[in-house]
Amino acid sequence: MRRMVLAFCLFALACSDAGSAGAQRTVLAAQRGETAAAAQLQVSSPAFSAGALIPLRYSAYGDGISPPLAWSAPPEGTRSLVLIMEDPDAVSARPFIHWLAWGIAPTLRQLPEGVADAAPTGLREGRNTRGRAGYFGPRPHGARPHHYHFQLFALDTAPALAAGSNREALLAAMKGHVLAKGDLVGLFAQPRR
Repeated sequence: MRRMVLAFCLFALACSDAGSAGAQRTVLAAQRGETAAAAQLQVSSPAFSAGALIPLRYSAYGDGISPPLAWSAPPEGTRSLVLIMEDPDAVSARPFIHWLAWGIAPTLRQLPEGVADAAPTGLREGRNTRGRAGYFGPRPHGARPHHYHFQLFALDTAPALAAGSNREALLAAMKGHVLAKGDLVGLFAQPRR
């Protein structure tokens, strides 16, 4: 019996995120070394407050459209903005990438609801964890709310990436170019039936 318990414990430890490879997967983009920045941006949404529930409309259970977002003025020298939305609470992929967008003009102070239908000129979208380019709304399993991080980065360059690029390519292009960053966190749980 002791051997079975010991074997189970070793198996669980091997499958956990305690190892260095697993720990790297759970790190949000804003916590990665590639996105180190000296200044902060304030990110908000007219659709929900920081730490509050994201309306059903913006989830994959609802209309699946991106929420409206707004932010403070980026620092001088900003040439473009990058937006990365991630869920660190997902069990299938940590973090689960819901949205990658770059090439956002530094003169913009907001994105409208439903960016897929009204994308600003120059905006490009990358692949989310589902393997598709564009926004994928919250769709957690279980009753526990997940935390959705809308991370905004001001860059001193404009990443020359093709639409459909992945998170790692985007983070590599951002390395050493992030002037400021901010994070808006919204919550969402699976709707009760």
